[in-house]
Amino acid sequence: MLNKVPEITVFFWVIKVLCTTVGETFADNLNENLGLGLSGTSYLMGALLIVVLFFQFRAKKYIPGIYWLAVVLISVVGTLVSDNLVENYGVALETTTIAFSAILIAVFASWYAVERTLSVHTIFTTRRETFYWLAVLFTFALGTSAGDFLSEQLELGYLAALGIFAGAIVVVAVLHFGLRMNAILSFWLAYILTRPLGASIGDYLASPTGEGGLGLGTNVTSIIFLSTILALVVYLAISKRDVIRSGSVSAAAAADGTPAVLVVLNKVEASAELLEAVRERAAKGAARFFVLVPNPDHLAFDRNSPETGVGEALLARALPQIQGPAGTGVTGRVANSPNAYDDIIDELEARPYGEIIIETPPSHFSHWLHVDLPHRISELGYPTVAVAAAQ
Repeated sequence: MLNKVPEITVFFWVIKVLCTTVGETFADNLNENLGLGLSGTSYLMGALLIVVLFFQFRAKKYIPGIYWLAVVLISVVGTLVSDNLVENYGVALETTTIAFSAILIAVFASWYAVERTLSVHTIFTTRRETFYWLAVLFTFALGTSAGDFLSEQLELGYLAALGIFAGAIVVVAVLHFGLRMNAILSFWLAYILTRPLGASIGDYLASPTGEGGLGLGTNVTSIIFLSTILALVVYLAISKRDVIRSGSVSAAAAADGTPAVLVVLNKVEASAELLEAVRERAAKGAARFFVLVPNPDHLAFDRNSPETGVGEALLARALPQIQGPAGTGVTGRVANSPNAYDDIIDELEARPYGEIIIETPPSHFSHWLHVDLPHRISELGYPTVAVAAAQ
């Protein structure tokens, strides 16, 4: 399959917030104005979500109309899950907030344990897509409970809650863009926070003025936001500006048009085999080479450490060795994490690359350590050359 989710652009975040607002107002509209009640609304929207997810899973690539319809419906269902527990079963909002937080953490932990990444740029298997939609569902349920807890139970009001969640998203943005917080962590934190943000916007617009809102009502608010979502989705379907194109990354180049090549030294020195691979690439045309060294200070694959002395020494030895066959200056860095796959994902999301050259330990060691690493990297859609060190 090609990647089943959209590229993370400004359109993604705008539509995401609009969907969360619709999830709040449309659920209230069906429940109150049409008289379906919470249970009837839950059954109807749950059935519709199952149908749409069937077509979403059946598709072999990202289709804007199906994907965003699934997001709208899962937003409504996530809202209804929280509302049912609170209103029909008397569960306290602080309890549902804690419970959904725990469930979401469990989903992320299971996803990472199985796939070793939470990146939305690699949703091209059914199993990863299943984890993705489970995470999305519980971010909506958690956002509903957390938003209602702040605005209603703590009586902060819709506008104050809106400001709190908007401020939290700004903090995440500053940590990511200013302090280079992990891109995947930043994405999911922002994704979780946009749910209560959108719900607060919906409540503020739809609620009567006597309750601190603008009094637009759920009908008008739902129509406005659904119309805006439809217009944006139609635009994206035509323009394809949010499609992650596997393989199109081969065109990634530096500002001067020179293709960028990522060279990964995974627990090995720059061997003769790697230098030959770099020489062969340089012979095909000018390129910029950047060397990434997953932290070799720890053997454990999941233990981040600021101690990178061994890696820095390895990088210092490798750069002048690679510079010769590359025919140009070579730069690089050492990652804090020893997990090569995650380090590569982080680097690919931070800078544009067109190709990857990865060196692994000798075959009898790499089978024991990371037997599938070159294969997993090749699935990302980048032209990849895998080199096993001879010794």
